[in-house]
Amino acid sequence: MRICISCRKTYDRKNLLKITKDHKQSIMFQEGMGRSAYICKSKKCYLDPKIKKKLQKALKTFLEPEFIDIFEQEIARYNDYPNKGI
Repeated sequence: MRICISCRKTYDRKNLLKITKDHKQSIMFQEGMGRSAYICKSKKCYLDPKIKKKLQKALKTFLEPEFIDIFEQEIARYNDYPNKGI
């Protein structure tokens, strides 16, 4: 069970998008070991205007502007296969 960094609700890990800062200082989606943040499939959460700030705080790192473009692409791909349980 993990908590969405936006809505602060608890979900099973398979129902969340995992964003990880690995030991090599790179950001990865749905894989890797290291400091992680989780976002649920709610449109309200992943479109939250403060999501970049929340991710920076959760991952304890500065996120480059290019990351937001990659994040938006990943969200689009993630939502192509929504979990019917939410």
